[in-house]
Amino acid sequence: MELQKEIAKRRTFAIISHPDAGKTTLTEKLLLFGGAIHTAGAVKSNKIRKTATSDFMEIEKQRGISVATSVMGFEYRGRRINILDTPGHKDFAEDTYRTLTAVDSVILVVDSMKGVEEQTERLMEVCRMRNTPVIIFVNKLDREGRDTFELLDELEQKLDIHTRPMTWPISQGQTFKGVYNLFDGSLNLFEANASKIGEKLTDISGIDDPALDNWVGTAYAGKLREDVSLIEGVYEPFDRELYLEGLMAPVFFGSAVNNFGIRELLDTFIDIAPCPHEREAAERMVSASEDQLSGFVFKIHANLDPNHRDRTAFFKICSGRFERNKFYHHTRLDKKVRFSNPTQFMAQEKNVIDEAWPGDVIGLYDNGSLKIGDTLTEGEDLHFRGIPSFSPEIFKLLENRDPLKAKQLDKGIRQLTEEGVAQLFVQFGSRKIVGTVGELQFDVIQFRLEHEYGAQCAFTPLRYHKAFWVTSDNKEQLDEFLRRKSTVIALDKEEHPVFFAETEWMLKIAREDFPEIEFHATSEFKTENRD
Repeated sequence: MELQKEIAKRRTFAIISHPDAGKTTLTEKLLLFGGAIHTAGAVKSNKIRKTATSDFMEIEKQRGISVATSVMGFEYRGRRINILDTPGHKDFAEDTYRTLTAVDSVILVVDSMKGVEEQTERLMEVCRMRNTPVIIFVNKLDREGRDTFELLDELEQKLDIHTRPMTWPISQGQTFKGVYNLFDGSLNLFEANASKIGEKLTDISGIDDPALDNWVGTAYAGKLREDVSLIEGVYEPFDRELYLEGLMAPVFFGSAVNNFGIRELLDTFIDIAPCPHEREAAERMVSASEDQLSGFVFKIHANLDPNHRDRTAFFKICSGRFERNKFYHHTRLDKKVRFSNPTQFMAQEKNVIDEAWPGDVIGLYDNGSLKIGDTLTEGEDLHFRGIPSFSPEIFKLLENRDPLKAKQLDKGIRQLTEEGVAQLFVQFGSRKIVGTVGELQFDVIQFRLEHEYGAQCAFTPLRYHKAFWVTSDNKEQLDEFLRRKSTVIALDKEEHPVFFAETEWMLKIAREDFPEIEFHATSEFKTENRD
């Protein structure tokens, strides 16, 4: 009974968006409304006076962007809310993709002026891979933006999802009056106040109440009545089952920086969002309500606390109860491990815990035995699916600029790539190639190698089109392929062979010359081969 009760209390979700849509600001305001923090940091692009609660790495504070996933938890209305704030910058998309494997739902933040942007579409594609339920928060209504109906049309077309407005804005920009709640008929009037979390709710009895005209003006009240009539005629009623299947997205409107529209979003979220349910492993489906513990590592972060050279694995609990100091089965290493100081996070603050439940994300102090994708259980050999590495888009050769610090550089680059900051490929025993999805990751690697490991490096660009993991049932052909292509073959961190295609044409020729070789754009095949 206790397990079922704890599962029902939990809501674990990620906040995702294109850069600058207001994702980190919304995260902080949810924490503010939940009572987890008392003042919010003002996030300014490239110029930060007060850094955001969820941005704790030094380079994040300097640049004004999130480059690592933060995990935060708080209690609200009897629920345990676990937020995973993800990097918005596309150069760190892979960290976000992996984070999406560890959540039960997402809130997608959209800029009311810019609408659906490139990264928004890519993130939704990843959500579609697991039919993740999505709530959309249209932000920055206090600024001039797009026509609301046009924006909803774009959301449906580009994101391939049905939408259902839950609140509706009354004008926007300088004349923004507030939002009307389409379900309980309440009116929330807008006040530009970034520090106050109270709301100016008015006492009206619905859309036809004459008092509405007094609050917002006759013209705005008339336009709202027209809009609501059109909404009820065009949009399907909200259906929670369609939402849970990832087919319908409820839409809210507000201004995160002004704490406006947040309470409606949070209250609805905890009522409709799914609690932890089941998770697919290579061997079977694992239900959250099973008594035996299971879970997986989806992120590793070294030096979370710069004062202590620690290494923390982010562990998502899928079933059972996690207990401090209890021995668990490490499936990849086939050995017993235990953790004396498991922690839960509030941004950079960590608290040691004695137990945790399905849906929780906890930090496990790691001495190097844990990797992304590793599974811990109470004895059963399970391998959870859906935590792949994606083929990088940019490749550079790592060069040591201080021969006396070779060991520090080697240790640093291996730890950083195990975190998922980038991918490391090794050629000819020692030549190290770093692959990323964006240029900014190289700046982060260089910065962290110098400041956390005392190692200095340089990167030389390589002209590779894409990387492919190669496998074949024909061992002779695979060996011949690796021999003939040895100058463009490397090993990944698990010593699987990877082929660097210099151009699309070279990839085509390789496929024609070696028809029994399979070329994989992600490392997911390694999980599939365990069946």
